[in-house]
Amino acid sequence: MNGLGLVAVTGATGRQGGAVARHLLADGWRIRALTRDPSSEKAQELAAAGAEVMRVDMADIATLRPAFAGAHGVFNVQNPMKCGFDEEVVQGRNVGDAAAEAGVRHVVYASAGPGESGTGVRQWENKLVIRAHFESLGLPLTVLRPMALMELMTDKDFFPPVGVWHLMPKLMGGDRPVPWLCADDLGAVAARAFAEPDRFVGADLKLASDVRTIDECRALWRAVHGRPPRRFPMPIWLFRKFTGDDLLVMWRWLRGRPVETDGAATLEIVPSARSVRDWLSSRAR
Repeated sequence: MNGLGLVAVTGATGRQGGAVARHLLADGWRIRALTRDPSSEKAQELAAAGAEVMRVDMADIATLRPAFAGAHGVFNVQNPMKCGFDEEVVQGRNVGDAAAEAGVRHVVYASAGPGESGTGVRQWENKLVIRAHFESLGLPLTVLRPMALMELMTDKDFFPPVGVWHLMPKLMGGDRPVPWLCADDLGAVAARAFAEPDRFVGADLKLASDVRTIDECRALWRAVHGRPPRRFPMPIWLFRKFTGDDLLVMWRWLRGRPVETDGAATLEIVPSARSVRDWLSSRAR
């Protein structure tokens, strides 16, 4: 492991970027934590842990150039639910261009979805566009592709009573197997990728530490909490008004199409990666 290397982490105050930054710091890397708001509580926590916190707007490549200067690696993630689908592509391309200009030697990209085109799911299709741009620049690339984060079941800003516990099973089917991974374990996988570039550059990793249907997840929730998860039966038209169509398209696409459900490869990289039961139990404490 190159313990003296510098890794610039985009979205460092978010779930995935924050997990990556914490794991890399624990492994001895120098971290440049990139965020829109260096004064936020999460940014200050990273600074206290030893990260260099820098203000960056990924839509403005001029802010990325100094952020990537001298960096061995870049962790790249965008959140289209916050920035919008068009800006997601702008941000991703800017990261690629700035990384190539800086001579970055390894980019780890937090993608998502099945990795195939023609799904009609914009947040999945955008990630293929961004990946293709990285590849056109000749950047040494590792792609991480979780299907569903376990935080969807627990975190308030994902509105799980409406989403994962109501509309997702309604549109996808409660009996469809879903590959799950928690954000912290994604951070551990990313750290391993940076530590072993010979093994992971060029890899496209379908990530899952457990495979469970929504019905099984609901039963595990009941076993852990002693009650079923709360549901809020919002009608589809109202959900669309707040979130748009993309999640609805995604869940309908998943209803009729199998996704890879083998978690063995992820557990080989991070043997301690948590099951759904372990994750729910840790959040119940």
